[in-house]
Amino acid sequence: MKEKIIELLKAKDLSGLKALLAEFNVADVSEIIDELDKEDAIIVFRLLNKDEAAEVFSRMEQDTRERLIEALTEDEIKEVVDKLFLDDAADLVEEMPANLVKKVLANTKPDKRSAINELLKYPEDSAGSIMTTEFIDLKENLTVKEAFERIRAIGKDKETIYTLYVTDMARCLIGIVTVKELVLADLDAHIKDIMEENVIKLNTLEDKEDVAKMFDKYDFLAMPVVDSEDRLVGIITVDDAMDVMQDEASEDFEIMAAVTPSDESYFDMSVVEHTKHRIVWLLVLMLSATITGSIITHYEEAFASIPILVSFIPMLMDTGGNCGSQSSTLIIRGLATGEIYPKDVFKVWFKEIRVAILVGIILAVVNGVRVAIQYGDVLLALVIGITLVLTVLISKSLGCILPLAAKKLKLDPAIMASPLITTIVDTCSILIYFNVAVALFHI
Repeated sequence: MKEKIIELLKAKDLSGLKALLAEFNVADVSEIIDELDKEDAIIVFRLLNKDEAAEVFSRMEQDTRERLIEALTEDEIKEVVDKLFLDDAADLVEEMPANLVKKVLANTKPDKRSAINELLKYPEDSAGSIMTTEFIDLKENLTVKEAFERIRAIGKDKETIYTLYVTDMARCLIGIVTVKELVLADLDAHIKDIMEENVIKLNTLEDKEDVAKMFDKYDFLAMPVVDSEDRLVGIITVDDAMDVMQDEASEDFEIMAAVTPSDESYFDMSVVEHTKHRIVWLLVLMLSATITGSIITHYEEAFASIPILVSFIPMLMDTGGNCGSQSSTLIIRGLATGEIYPKDVFKVWFKEIRVAILVGIILAVVNGVRVAIQYGDVLLALVIGITLVLTVLISKSLGCILPLAAKKLKLDPAIMASPLITTIVDTCSILIYFNVAVALFHI
């Protein structure tokens, strides 16, 4: 598709290009425009019809949208923003530089500009920040026929019409009804007789990560959002929930890799910005590792007396770090999916301890046999075996307890992932190793 578009651009066959664009899904078109240079991207975007242009624009990468806003005329910006759903327009304004925000808002209708500003007042991580106010509400005394008339009258400009929300005179949410239920009902039936009164709803200040989990749990296409007085103020659709899941997953991956999270894509960030996001954690971990070096220095006499002890340090540290990482990864995933909660700390720890005992014994036996055969030293094999069992016990305990503790303290459990766990376990494994060696060898 991209090659065809480039060929048509080079040939300046704009009518052929417009016909080709009409054949493809807006998601594919937005992806292609993201990959084109600025001039070609503007040409392709201007060939889209108004409705498609708005949807393509909402799916583009942020840097592409900024380049387009800089190049488009005021009338073109107005056409795009008018067609954008309210939540997409709010996201656009929130993410853009101040100079472009002014340009966008200056070409936005007053009522829409006011609604955008209202959405921007909600905390960044709240349900209110990702909701849209473009929904269809009904009154309970309407008939099904009247409901259909209302849907036809205002439905075109709404983000979804599959679920309809029933409110009273004070705009409080009292029920929901689906289009399927309307289609199957008698035209003279009243909404109050077919609506579902047991409504699962969200509060505007609810954490958007919790919102995404509710979509995963209930498999809804949309969920209503109410304020503190139970008044319906907006809805959140499943596509917005999926965006939250993707953003949270990306953020967790970055934190777990000891990288400060960023909203910018890999290629959009400069080398200096990449360095800034990585260097802090690397410095912290590097300085933390000096503790391990200090411990080794403290036991110089031990490995001076028995030099062979030094050769086992990498194996013990790596094994401890790997065991801790396994546990922390599983617990972090369990916390993210809602399978594990901080209150389960003792239950989780008890299970990890039993796993650690089995794993530790297996590793100790395998290494003990190897050491005894290779070096002919049963006492050395015993030191390695005991150290492995104790190291695995401690590393798996830390791997499960630290993420749970972070969650309890309202921190992101992902910070207790591989790099930090490994650094802590390294220190513990060295302490155990040399203490066991000193005790058994009587150094």
